[in-house]
Amino acid sequence: MHKFFLASLLSGFIGGPLGAYVLAHARDVGTGVPFAARPTATEPEVLTARRIVLTDATGRVRAELAMSPNGGPGIFFYDGKGRSRLELGLYSPAESEYPFVVLNDTEQRAAGIFRLYGGRETPVVVLKNQGRDRSIYGLNATSTEPFLVTYSNTGKEARVFGDF
Repeated sequence: MHKFFLASLLSGFIGGPLGAYVLAHARDVGTGVPFAARPTATEPEVLTARRIVLTDATGRVRAELAMSPNGGPGIFFYDGKGRSRLELGLYSPAESEYPFVVLNDTEQRAAGIFRLYGGRETPVVVLKNQGRDRSIYGLNATSTEPFLVTYSNTGKEARVFGDF
């Protein structure tokens, strides 16, 4: 009787933790994928939406994947005051869907634009101040020769080199 009691006690000490371990890890058996990482039957493989909004902890919109008002897809980033500060996307079909990156100032005016342009899809960088062009650098859309054009505070154009 004494041996039976000791055997029961020993099997309880060993079996309890062993059983808890097996039950805790049984959900991972067979796949090699942790249970939490497995897709569920209700998890879609494709998400279709016209707009996806990312909000911060206070509920303010900070980023958005959406179609722009002119018809091109884009990713828009907003600062803490809700101002559009960075835009990545494609221009509308009417503008040949050229890709662009736009940096906006605090007044939501484009301050810097990097885009492709023309039949040869040449790169162009436009630097602006208070909504006015100040410098345009890129490759000519027909010849692919580089150019640089600057604009004074009064708006006077100066071609530094190349044809724009």
